[in-house]
Amino acid sequence: MSDPVFRSDADAVEIMREYRAVLDHWPVPKQEIELSTSQGPTFVLGCGPETAPPVVLLHGAQANSAAWRPDIALWSRCFRLYAVDMIGEAGLSARVRPPLIGDTYAIWLDDVFTGLGLARAALVGTSLGGWLALDYAMRRPSRASALVLMCPAGIGRQKSFLVAVAPYLLLGAWGKRKIVEKVFGPAPKRLPADLEAISPLMDSISRAIKPRVIKIPQLSNAALEALTMPLLAIMGGRDVLIDSYDTRLRLERHVPNAEVCFIEEGYHFLPDQAPRVFDFLVRNLQGHDAQTCRDSKSCAAADE
Repeated sequence: MSDPVFRSDADAVEIMREYRAVLDHWPVPKQEIELSTSQGPTFVLGCGPETAPPVVLLHGAQANSAAWRPDIALWSRCFRLYAVDMIGEAGLSARVRPPLIGDTYAIWLDDVFTGLGLARAALVGTSLGGWLALDYAMRRPSRASALVLMCPAGIGRQKSFLVAVAPYLLLGAWGKRKIVEKVFGPAPKRLPADLEAISPLMDSISRAIKPRVIKIPQLSNAALEALTMPLLAIMGGRDVLIDSYDTRLRLERHVPNAEVCFIEEGYHFLPDQAPRVFDFLVRNLQGHDAQTCRDSKSCAAADE
């Protein structure tokens, strides 16, 4: 059975209007793709050279592909990016939320890969999108050339966030601001231009969407040990949604090939990671195009 995504039809219309406005001012040339899948229509943004190594981007919950706007200009210099609107979230894909248990999401991503003509690609996922990337790599290891996981669910213990912040819900606007700070950290006095461009949309989504209240499946030790592809995990020590210390420990024990970047003062939202991810992708995606890009003057500034 499908879960409703938005609090009202009017909210859905407004979010789609704001999302379209962000897409109309995308920082690089893009292709808008609508795929037919087992879960209904799926919206994908394609950016970057079509012959470059493919990278599939999977945003987190309560978001859409606009979340990648701060990263897209750098990454698309050297890679063919496919930003996928996750089903059941605030994007242009089907508004269905099948259970996370089982292989439903893997079959859906099979359809996405097939529709895009991909046999194999790197996966970059944030939060719930990180779980989605992990789940797919576990079930379809031959299709994942590399993994980048930012504040991923599915490894460390999931915290009881709603219980912890329940008292703040009684404190009006101030309480809601404190909840946001606990997840994203204190708001800077001035946002960088790329974040400023999507901040109103993300604020609107947080008010309009019905959050998923679910327990996210954790990968077993054996499943983690089977992840032999290059893997970068980035997490923050102050994450209030996922036990990042547990994530780090399990990766160090069971995925010895993983590169783990632990940011002690980081929250569940970790800005300014585009250069680190870019460097990892260039180092680990094999092929002439990636190496040529790394050595080219056009990307020299990104490596500084």
